[in-house]
Amino acid sequence: MTQPMTQPMTQDPTVREPRRFARHPLSIGHLVMGLAFLGLVGVWALVQADAVAGDDIRWLLPVPWVLAGVAGLLATTLSGRSRDASGTPEQMTGWATPAAGDDLTGQPTETTDQQEIR
Repeated sequence: MTQPMTQPMTQDPTVREPRRFARHPLSIGHLVMGLAFLGLVGVWALVQADAVAGDDIRWLLPVPWVLAGVAGLLATTLSGRSRDASGTPEQMTGWATPAAGDDLTGQPTETTDQQEIR
């Protein structure tokens, strides 16, 4: 038979820790496509409401794409400035791993026999 727990709980399970909000990197592609989509929906709504007709549609359809592109360029420029303001270069991460004997500074290092066997 199992015995009940005798240690008291130290935390109340109904009390939650406050969430810590952190900024995440801006996805400029998502921003541009979201703005373009909203703009095209707006153009569609104007056409359905008969607020725009005929030749006006011809110049109105490219407007969401141009505005979304301008917003993307601004976001690229502004996010690049804030990233460069820190003064530290960003380390690129990816699938590539350093070769045996490479210390990521461009200077070869001595390798042991064990590293050469791998």
